[in-house]
Amino acid sequence: MTVEASDRRVVGESGVAARVATIVEPVLADLGYRLVRVRVTALNGCTVQIMAERPDGTMGVDDCEAVSRGVSPALDVDDPVGRAYHLEVSSPGIDRPLVRRSDFERWSDHEAKLELAVPAAGRKRYRGIIRGVDGEEVLLERPDAGPDEERLVRLPLSDIGEARLVLTDALITEALRRDKAARRARAEAVDDDDDHDVDVDEDEGPLERPH
Repeated sequence: MTVEASDRRVVGESGVAARVATIVEPVLADLGYRLVRVRVTALNGCTVQIMAERPDGTMGVDDCEAVSRGVSPALDVDDPVGRAYHLEVSSPGIDRPLVRRSDFERWSDHEAKLELAVPAAGRKRYRGIIRGVDGEEVLLERPDAGPDEERLVRLPLSDIGEARLVLTDALITEALRRDKAARRARAEAVDDDDDHDVDVDEDEGPLERPH
């Protein structure tokens, strides 16, 4: 499975975390997951935190275990950290980081905090309501804009150093709704696959196809 060029991460890592990301991202893609973020911290001596998700945005405990089993051999071979470390795999959470163009599109009309690598209009930190993506720019509406400031600002995707959703009641409600819908759709897809794996013989009843 490959990541579409239009949906590659626009917010990435540096240093050791970037080396880890380079190794695990193709492994995750082969497993059917998307990399959200990698962080390397001094927690418990050294901890490598990998945040991942399914393409539909869900990520359960079983998924975390599958990712951990999948990336561990690759990390052992390449050893990007160069020291003993603890591996943690997690979901993005509700107040998730926004790292792809599709993240900003998917969570349009919700509040986010953004920090730019390059200042825009004399500032690096912004907070406001995402109003979609136009070309290569995120549209952000700033309710707190002063009388002499633009209420709707355009922030280049390529200049975003970090971005994440702000936890609000509306976000919690919407995130839970989407998660429930995605899991239901996946369960229905599995049921459909199971139905297609059965042939019905009018004389002998259902027969399972060999795999």
